[in-house]
Amino acid sequence: MQEILTGIFTWPWFSEPHGYNFNGHLILHAGENFCIDPVEPTAADLEEIARLGVSQILLTNRNHSRAANKVRARTGARTAIQPLDAPHARKEGAELDDELSLGDKIGPLVVVGAPGKSPGEVVLHWPDRKILIVGDAVVGDPPGRCKLLPEKVIDDPPRLRESVRALLALDFDILLVGDGAPILQSAKERLRELVDSF
Repeated sequence: MQEILTGIFTWPWFSEPHGYNFNGHLILHAGENFCIDPVEPTAADLEEIARLGVSQILLTNRNHSRAANKVRARTGARTAIQPLDAPHARKEGAELDDELSLGDKIGPLVVVGAPGKSPGEVVLHWPDRKILIVGDAVVGDPPGRCKLLPEKVIDDPPRLRESVRALLALDFDILLVGDGAPILQSAKERLRELVDSF
């Protein structure tokens, strides 16, 4: 597990078919730590996550339950997802406790809708630190650039493009991604380049 930004840890799981890392994130915040889209941790990483503690596991979309059950079992954290994506996640075996509603503030994070890949996809915006955390709305690939997932895995490609375009209204400079490489500066410009290619 690596501290990628102050108080924000990440750990990777390399996806052979995709050719890039899937990433889990742990945000330390005033005694209520948040684990976002947790990927399969090593035994050492799971111990470290448990040592630091987690109050909530936040899933950005139906396909990112990943290792949420394992982190939930080890830490006692509650798992939350946007209701439109909950049925699919449950069908995949995710143990869910709470709902993420658009506009909710969870610690410093604001829940923002980004439907298209799936109906309940959300991003998490940390306005004070100008950080945007995305699941499947955008991929950080190749490193330093953004792209969308292949259309065959997107429920509604035009809607996803509209959602991604709308993210440009948010104030951010850092993009932390569930898939691919994070962009730690000038991220909004990189996202604008992607939107300009639509």
